[in-house]
Amino acid sequence: MGSTNKIIRWGALRPTVLLTALTGLLGLLATLLAPAAGAEPDRTGPRGPNVFQGRAFDTCRTPSQSTLAAWKGSKYRGVGVYFGGRGRACPSQPNLTRDWVRAAHRAGWRLLPLYVGSQAPCVVNKHKRKVTIGSDPVQVGTGEAQDAVRRAKALGMAPDSALYLDMEAYNLRDAACTRKTLEYIRAWNRETIRQGYVPGFYSSADSGVRHIERARRAGTRDLPSVMWFARWHSRPNLYGEPEMSTSAWRPHRRIHQYAGNVAETHGGRRMVIDRNQVDAPVAVIQ
Repeated sequence: MGSTNKIIRWGALRPTVLLTALTGLLGLLATLLAPAAGAEPDRTGPRGPNVFQGRAFDTCRTPSQSTLAAWKGSKYRGVGVYFGGRGRACPSQPNLTRDWVRAAHRAGWRLLPLYVGSQAPCVVNKHKRKVTIGSDPVQVGTGEAQDAVRRAKALGMAPDSALYLDMEAYNLRDAACTRKTLEYIRAWNRETIRQGYVPGFYSSADSGVRHIERARRAGTRDLPSVMWFARWHSRPNLYGEPEMSTSAWRPHRRIHQYAGNVAETHGGRRMVIDRNQVDAPVAVIQ
């Protein structure tokens, strides 16, 4: 069963001026004396995103309310919804409306919004090559973040919601491609934060997640606040993923997609889903 908690805003605990000065001095000394460390994903983002801990599924087309009701007897309490982006495999989402979002939330489901925007120029999936990032990754990333926020608001997902950028597997050996892809991701993250939302990132553990972890270790800024990594054919393992540092993206900042394209039936309703273990922020529903 899942549970919903709150992340405490780090800036809410205000030390005295003296302690602040002392802490700053100690931090400066530590910086001078210690070896360089990787960048830490943003921890000072919007206040109070809801955290869901438990099992979730995602499926290409948003299920009906009657299917969700049938699945209440399952182990799942979270559901991923593909709410926008020109790279969606299922752009038609007749069930995904503001009323659906409100009803699903009231029924106890926690929503993980996925935005499938432009993809890496060296994307592995040949069907995604028609929606690759153009010549200006910063402009494209910023514009698509704005589109994601508009769509989220239209569905009743308030600021402080986590929005997950879906980046399918791409070739890390292509330096020009990875550079452009990272510029796009960082621009998407910056604009999502500026708009008051929490930027998450979904990709394969051996591709996009490895790339972002390398960037973090190199000290790159504007990285995703939450990581949703796909490593299929495995047991749920949020904090043992070998491609990610055990100290990064925590607390409550990871999702493991541990199985994909599996069929399950609950309450007489069958769906083909991906299975996820979640300890991460979800949508805040108005």
